[in-house]
Amino acid sequence: MRSLTTPAVVAVAGVLAACGGDRGGDSPTAPQASPHPRPSQAAPTHNPKLDQPLIKAAERGQTDRVHELITRGASVRARDAQGRTALTAAAFLNHLGAARVLIAAGADVNAKDDTKQSPYLIASSEVGDDPRLLEITLDHGARVNDKDSYNGTALIRAAERGHPRIVRRLLAAGIDRDHVNRLGWTALHEAIVLSEGGPEHVATVRALVDGGVDVNVRGGSGIAPLGHAEQRGYGRIARILRAAGARS
Repeated sequence: MRSLTTPAVVAVAGVLAACGGDRGGDSPTAPQASPHPRPSQAAPTHNPKLDQPLIKAAERGQTDRVHELITRGASVRARDAQGRTALTAAAFLNHLGAARVLIAAGADVNAKDDTKQSPYLIASSEVGDDPRLLEITLDHGARVNDKDSYNGTALIRAAERGHPRIVRRLLAAGIDRDHVNRLGWTALHEAIVLSEGGPEHVATVRALVDGGVDVNVRGGSGIAPLGHAEQRGYGRIARILRAAGARS
């Protein structure tokens, strides 16, 4: 086996130190990830027996264990029976420390599992309205307009869940504001049709409107966003839309 003091391992160790070990670096003030190791940097000899333990450790948020397994030769590209990489497993539970260590070791933020979800897409919808994991993925090559199994963008996913902070960050990243998924809906449609009109979705609609989405795009049913809001009695959302020039 090669020396464990390779540049790639040193980069991972630096991230681990910044993350504070098993605490995972999940506090809001935790330092950001170190840059990706360059492909030319050496890595430990691959030990396939450690690949599945790495995915399990990542899923549990065991940052120290993730680091140890990488230094012993576990591959960050390995997948489990569901097609998940270790980074995907960490992403679903918002384990930021483990995610930083994995990315420093070369994990791909765009690698999709069998359900067509990547760490980047997961960060838009599965971790609450917490943009920290999203920031990490954007900083490390996320394909902003990538699509899920519904041909939906991260913006559509975030809007459906009622995540206004994530919506604003995605809009700032230049995501397609008016993409229509295979259900015939934009992000604005999903923020209305798949919500109960509560405060989170009101704030999400506000973020979308402020971000310049088309308020008059008609979905697959031929109904505009304002029409959906009026049908459902979502008065606050309807007022936001009308003020932006929406027509039903």
